[in-house]
Amino acid sequence: MSAEEQKEEEPQPVAPQEPELEPEPAAQEPESSVPVVVAEAPPHEEENVPTIRATFTIKPENFKHRVQISIDSIGAEVKALLSKDLRISIGAIVVFYEGKIIPDDQPLSVLGLEANSDVDFDLVLDYSSHIAKEKAAIVAGKLPETIDVEVVQGPGKPIKLVHVHIDVSKRTKKAYIGGYRDKRDGLIYHHASTNTERSRRMDDPDKRLTRETQTFITSTHTVQSSREASTQMARKDLLLDSKKDKVMVPGKYVTSDEFAKTVLEKTVMIQRNLRMYIARKKVWELRTKKEEHEKFIEEQRLLKIDKEEADRRYNIERRMRPKKKSDFNILHEELETWNTQETLKIKESDLSPEEKQKALQKLLFKETKLLQTIDRLKVLAQKENQEDNVNKMLSKMSKPKRWNLKDGHVIEVHTPYTTRAIELQQLYFGLQVPILTTEERLDVLLHVKWTVKEFDCNLTREIVDLIDREADLLSRGRNPKTLTGLRRRISHLFITFTETPEFNPEVAKYQINVDDAYDLKESVSTNFDSVLNL
Repeated sequence: MSAEEQKEEEPQPVAPQEPELEPEPAAQEPESSVPVVVAEAPPHEEENVPTIRATFTIKPENFKHRVQISIDSIGAEVKALLSKDLRISIGAIVVFYEGKIIPDDQPLSVLGLEANSDVDFDLVLDYSSHIAKEKAAIVAGKLPETIDVEVVQGPGKPIKLVHVHIDVSKRTKKAYIGGYRDKRDGLIYHHASTNTERSRRMDDPDKRLTRETQTFITSTHTVQSSREASTQMARKDLLLDSKKDKVMVPGKYVTSDEFAKTVLEKTVMIQRNLRMYIARKKVWELRTKKEEHEKFIEEQRLLKIDKEEADRRYNIERRMRPKKKSDFNILHEELETWNTQETLKIKESDLSPEEKQKALQKLLFKETKLLQTIDRLKVLAQKENQEDNVNKMLSKMSKPKRWNLKDGHVIEVHTPYTTRAIELQQLYFGLQVPILTTEERLDVLLHVKWTVKEFDCNLTREIVDLIDREADLLSRGRNPKTLTGLRRRISHLFITFTETPEFNPEVAKYQINVDDAYDLKESVSTNFDSVLNL
């Protein structure tokens, strides 16, 4: 396994090249225990430009490098020249003159140098800061063009620093085909195959185009069949059966031009049929859209007619059988409008004053009749609305409770309160049935009596008295038509009993007002919960 800090594959480094150094005789340098090596670079000749002969001493190795440079060169240009000649990273070069660092933007002429003179410079290689910058650039995701590699030569030997150039243009993403990651430092270890260059199947590319490469090697094998067969030709003395023989006649030879012509004709035919199919499909879609649009318009027209008819019937119905306050307001407004129009007609007519007076009296008589009719309709509507409200209230109270389960199902549960409401509803419906025999009516009255006698108050006592009175009259053979008012009083009182929360707890959710006509402040002798044995 090989450790990689990045998932991207680094390009192969170029082999480093070290400058060729020539030793200089020791007699030309002062006595020192460190050997001195001098390297001379070819002069940089430029016409009409003053130059100096610079000698750069690399500390502490005391290697010397001589080069001829322009006196107007700045420090950055000098470093670039040294980096090119010595193959050293420009970021690690520090140039000194008389113990002071030469800035990158300062020309050499500022140092007081003379043209065509020999000048000594000190060159120090600061790899620590340069390598740190390179590592920081690598961590940040930027691949440098050059790196410095420390090579350990062995125990007791100094570390060798090699300058390596990197070809960034060949940078490719390394495919992750296996490995693991170290949780301690986050390093990713790839399999060795990811770091091994693939071997070519053929070293010589020319062999891929040879006849041997493109020719399949065949082999011949002799096989003995399980059935012997032979061919017999016709003879005069031999009779052969030719029933199963087939005569094969070769067809017409087709040239390439004829084949191309046939292909063109068939292609045109296919295109023609395809375009015809596309056109028919488009026409069919347009026809379908048109039919749907016409159908939609017809449906909207019919809906509009039905709505207008329904509105007309509703308006007639609300005038013939008004139930709401708005219906009666419409009747009064229309009556007033009719009265105004008729009065105006009478006043504008050519009748005499006596005839006009009689016509106005008749109009007043008609208006009075219409007002009486509206009042009768109002009384009937009030009774019907009251009955509907009572029936709706009893139906709401009798509905079971709906509980939602976790699985999405809904169950209906009857509580003691809803069961009580159902019993009261059935008793009320029994009281409202108009056609009953005497025995059936007495049975209903007996159930109502025992239901209300569970509680003792003015209301229940009055209901019991009225029930006893009707039972006595029925037993004497009175006509049921004469008992209409008595039965109406019993139904009204029973409804009041049903709408009282002390007798029907379920009604408390729908009605909280109690009729003030009866004194219900006295305590009830028997509690409702004790009656239900809760």
